[in-house]
Amino acid sequence: MMKVLIKSGPEENFPLWAECFKKADPSLDVHFWSDKSVDPADVGYVMVWEPPQGWLASLPNLEVVFSSGAGVDHITKDPSWPEALPLVRMGGADMAQRMGEFVVWSALSLLRDTRDFALGQAAHEWRYKEVEHSAPQRTVGIMGLGNLGVGSARMLSAVGFNVRGWSRTAKDIEDLETFAGPAEFEAFLSGADIVVCLLPATAETKGLLDATAFAAMPRGAGIISVGRGQHLVESDLIAALDNGGLSGAVLDVFDKEPLAGDSPLWDHPRIIVTPHIASTPSRQEKADFVAASIERHKNGQALSNVFEAGRGY
Repeated sequence: MMKVLIKSGPEENFPLWAECFKKADPSLDVHFWSDKSVDPADVGYVMVWEPPQGWLASLPNLEVVFSSGAGVDHITKDPSWPEALPLVRMGGADMAQRMGEFVVWSALSLLRDTRDFALGQAAHEWRYKEVEHSAPQRTVGIMGLGNLGVGSARMLSAVGFNVRGWSRTAKDIEDLETFAGPAEFEAFLSGADIVVCLLPATAETKGLLDATAFAAMPRGAGIISVGRGQHLVESDLIAALDNGGLSGAVLDVFDKEPLAGDSPLWDHPRIIVTPHIASTPSRQEKADFVAASIERHKNGQALSNVFEAGRGY
């Protein structure tokens, strides 16, 4: 029986993973990634986060690599990662639900300026104000129209927001105004009062949320960054918030994580910071997804959420 190795969190948490995988599929032989009793030749599957460089290549019979999160750049940055094997991004229906909840909460937080109320509470100040707009009077633009982006769009629409989307290539999505490619990027931004970034990490998307992008948005717009930290030029964001070009931001991902304690993002009065938790599934949900995917692979069925190197996601 091919073994499954887990590298996601510290070793003391592995018994929790083992219990989750036992519930998902009792037949799986699951071990912590550094278990010395495991012969590397017996490893068929791994679920990992930030594996050491060279380690994946040392497993001669590895069949599938599962990322413990939606991103895979922590794996592909290893020059020796086994590119011929399927690399699967963490998935499952609940990820889209969780991301949609987070995006809706973020959009409503920007709409109602809840950061200012939180600061008022901390200072014991009664900061009464009238809310200028309601959701149907605001348009949210979503950058990235994969499963998470489309799911978030549906939930935003249900709350009452107008929604539009932008992606690398053209997409036809029912009841959603869509834009595609660099030629339509400025037009997309110009009609978005709140922009949600759900793009993958690629060379083309690095630094896409910069001063030029902010200037193309309506004055006083908001930013929700939930894709990857490399999309956002943090100094440009702070400048735009300080000069009134933007009114607020919710940031869940950062170029360097954890966010440094001396980062100016922590204390900015127009920024809400969360620690990369927007769509994190529970351990059981991750185990269920991996176990079901392994079963599909054993049965010769196609895997979902497979990374395509040519597209970068």
